Amino acid sequence: MSLSRQIAPHLRSLRRFARIVSGSQRRGDAYVAAVLETLIADPTGFRRDLEPRVALYRQFLKMWNAMGAKPLRGAESMPEALAAAGRTLDALSPRTRQSFLLLAVERFSPAQTAQILDTDVREVARLAAKAGREIAEQVATAVLIIEDEPLIAMDLAQVAESLGHRVVGRARTRSEAVRAVKRHTPGLVVADIKLADGSSGLDAVNEFLRAFSVPVIFITAYPQRLLTGTKPEPTFLISKPFEVNALKAVISQALFFDLRSRPPD
Repeated sequence: MSLSRQIAPHLRSLRRFARIVSGSQRRGDAYVAAVLETLIADPTGFRRDLEPRVALYRQFLKMWNAMGAKPLRGAESMPEALAAAGRTLDALSPRTRQSFLLLAVERFSPAQTAQILDTDVREVARLAAKAGREIAEQVATAVLIIEDEPLIAMDLAQVAESLGHRVVGRARTRSEAVRAVKRHTPGLVVADIKLADGSSGLDAVNEFLRAFSVPVIFITAYPQRLLTGTKPEPTFLISKPFEVNALKAVISQALFFDLRSRPPD
């Protein structure tokens, strides 16, 4: 298969990635065009032993980093919500920011991200954890925990607080959860599925999301129960027993995506 046919399906996602990294579509497109021109002039630079999308992103970041560009400047040309997210990411070091975007926004696996960044999976995990901590510091918020097991609720609270967030309430049942949301108006909800009185954390979330928009992370030993095709979809899902660094990264992802999705004031 020709090089052009290999990379063509991935140019749209690369342009999106380039926009987030650079701060404007025009500047991002200029870098994408430069990558394409380089590949046309010297196709041997394209790693054909890698998946085409992985190789394309690797080539883009190789050029971006070599040219010493300062990402996310010119954010005034971006929509306000995306600009706010850009300012949050701008506080991260370039390699930390790139690993976060590759994992959280572009949905590459840790192994693919390691190939793109020319490193190993262990370093990607370290960068992801670092990004989680630093982003959380930028978007600290009030957290409501819906969990009926006291020790797990305590662990969840400790993780959230270690990132600089404030736990404003804990609920053990559906009714407690709905009342707590009305009372505290949290910026993030961490919810179990199976609650103390036999009620469902999913039902509680469905109930308060009809009147109140908030990012939700589901933490459950029964992830298959969320795969129903009904709302809310499990955009952010952690299986029990959870791994602390994975939870930290997902908390930061949830808040980052919520920031990007907000309409302008």
